[in-house]
Amino acid sequence: MLFSVLMRKYSSKFQLGLYCSRLLASLSKAKELGLMRELSYLHLGDNLLTGPIPPSLGNLSKLSFLELTNNSLSGSVPGTLGNNAALNSLRLTFNNLNGNLEFLTPLSNCVQLQVLHLDSNSFTGRLPDHVGNLSAQLLQFTVSYNKLTGGLPSSLFNLSSLDMIYLSNYKLTGAIPESITGLQNLAQLHVSYNDISGPIPTQIGKLRNLPMLYLDGNKLAGSIPDSIGNLSMLEYVFLPMNQFINIPHIPASLFQLDKVIYVDLSNNFFSGPLSSDVSALKQVYIFDLSFNFLFGSIPESFGKLSMLTSLNLSHNSFEDSIPVSFSELSSLQWLDLSSNNLSGTIPMFLANFTPLKTLNLSFNNLEGKIPEGGVFSNISLQSLIGNVGLCSLPRLGFFPCHEKRPHSNTTHFLRFMLPAVTIAFGCVILFIFQSIRKKLKSKRKVEDNVIDPGNVMWNGPLSYHELVLATDNFSNNNLLGTGSFGKVYKGQLSTGLVVAIKVLDVQQELATRTFDAECCTLRMARHRNLIKILNVCSNLEFRALVFPYMPNGSLEMLIHSEGREHLVFLKRLDILLDVSMAMGYLHHEHHEVVLHRDLKPSNVLFDADMVAHCKHAWNTWYGTYGKASRKSDVFSYGIMLLEVLTGKRPTDPMFVGDLSIRKWVRQAFPTELDSVVDDQLLLGASSSACHVNNFLSPIFEVGLLCSSDSPDRRMLMKDVTVALKKVRKDCTESTSATAQSAVL
Repeated sequence: MLFSVLMRKYSSKFQLGLYCSRLLASLSKAKELGLMRELSYLHLGDNLLTGPIPPSLGNLSKLSFLELTNNSLSGSVPGTLGNNAALNSLRLTFNNLNGNLEFLTPLSNCVQLQVLHLDSNSFTGRLPDHVGNLSAQLLQFTVSYNKLTGGLPSSLFNLSSLDMIYLSNYKLTGAIPESITGLQNLAQLHVSYNDISGPIPTQIGKLRNLPMLYLDGNKLAGSIPDSIGNLSMLEYVFLPMNQFINIPHIPASLFQLDKVIYVDLSNNFFSGPLSSDVSALKQVYIFDLSFNFLFGSIPESFGKLSMLTSLNLSHNSFEDSIPVSFSELSSLQWLDLSSNNLSGTIPMFLANFTPLKTLNLSFNNLEGKIPEGGVFSNISLQSLIGNVGLCSLPRLGFFPCHEKRPHSNTTHFLRFMLPAVTIAFGCVILFIFQSIRKKLKSKRKVEDNVIDPGNVMWNGPLSYHELVLATDNFSNNNLLGTGSFGKVYKGQLSTGLVVAIKVLDVQQELATRTFDAECCTLRMARHRNLIKILNVCSNLEFRALVFPYMPNGSLEMLIHSEGREHLVFLKRLDILLDVSMAMGYLHHEHHEVVLHRDLKPSNVLFDADMVAHCKHAWNTWYGTYGKASRKSDVFSYGIMLLEVLTGKRPTDPMFVGDLSIRKWVRQAFPTELDSVVDDQLLLGASSSACHVNNFLSPIFEVGLLCSSDSPDRRMLMKDVTVALKKVRKDCTESTSATAQSAVL
């Protein structure tokens, strides 16, 4: 009825715009619109229109602008729109349109078409080859956030006038055709979050007018071509979360682009040292190289980047001290250098940076006094933890600094003796190293470049031949376990490092996808209590992940073995704390929510020092799917906590009918917990010293809350850690008080 009135009122008009009017109607009933033969401009975006697009719109021979974005339109796009020979702009984004893209064939009749926006719908099928038949005047083509599959048709890049291509967030596969380099007017290239593989086109430098390059979240491999240095207009470089493995160095030419303002190369496998000169990036304000395998010194030339507000070099293997040149970064607001091998002291000038709001220096080899003032006034322990040589800041648990001046005789003695001792010690180490190397050569053939056992990624991915040698040709004697997607072997690399090698069954498509997902997840998630990925081996016929070998078995083995008497109360509490901190990191501290989905005692392993490490499951995945998904991990943690404290598996034969381990504990909580707690937990002097019975109730309460049937009642993992730390602290203080009383 509404459109009938409009047609009678505006039938002789050239334009009709009813956007943001919150129209609630079925567009399919608006057949009268097709009678407005003089209409050239129709804007019905940002309303509540439903139903399919009426084919009668194809009767509007003078229509040049059609805007239907942000409605609830459904059905397929009628091919009759191709009858609108004058059509210049067609915008259909943010609807529920579906079907394939065959309507692009009749749209090729619209020879004046310059703008075609199809984003955020439910289109399926492939991007057809005949997309190249669209108007030669087409400037903008966007079809992101749909359900399309298949590769990029090379014909798309015949549309030489294109300056904007948005093909992000669906399942594009295959490589980026070299023919893309013919789009000399291209200003925006967005193909993020697909399954695009292969290398970046070697001649990408021909896109000299390109300011925006978004290739993040794909499976790009090989190297970044040197020709990227020819993109003189480039401002945004987004390449994170790819698989640059084979030739992983970052080309120096990338750091010579003087118009770049945002660089993100994080979450890849780049290795080697950085170019010593990055000073040409004089306009860059965000620089992210985190979660790679870069090493060497941080270039002093970073100090020339006066516009820099955010610098993230975390989770690499950078060495030496924090550059003095950083004192010139007067605009810096966010600095993350965590999880590297940096040494020396924390520069005092960092405390004088007025704009600096966030600083993370954790897990390095820094030492000496922690500066005071500025960002250090409110800094947290998490930002400094993992540097055992730091002192000051007692509020965070660091020891006070005690500076002592060496006696002059001592100084004189050290001046002459230390060099001699150092040389002698170095000779001994060199002799031992050469002896070990000779022994290894007698056992197997060793490559000239020996990989550092502390970081087996330094010399790039391991070869298949190396893994064959490490496992004695994947001998059953080295088999640690078999799963749904492959096998795990114990192996010894040419460095002498003992590792666990997970070999996937490449015949299974799901296993191959799992490899990619697990590789991506593990290289981004690094925490003391998570098993980290050391290296990969990947080719068309073989895929494997290399992890540190965990010699002390699993939590399941320890809980349910006959000799578990050493698992006293405090040890079990520490294990539960380790696991909660790992899960808290995945849920709350990682830059994306990481879900485990298979947390159980068999996936908690112990290193040589009996530190617990969570093993990622085969079906580990990550994404921001909200509170409910995190809560499922919390439920698993709660059940595991009850299993650790009771010594009973959730599948124990005693749990029949509606009786579960949770219900069994719930019935005993809080006054009869002695009847459900594992008797082995109470053994040991340390257990009785802190009066374990006083601390069982709050821990069991955590387990019961986490395993609640209602997800809304379950705790957050970060709150679990806080609760368990309080119990640990109270128990320790109780132990100390008991000991002091005994002395008195």
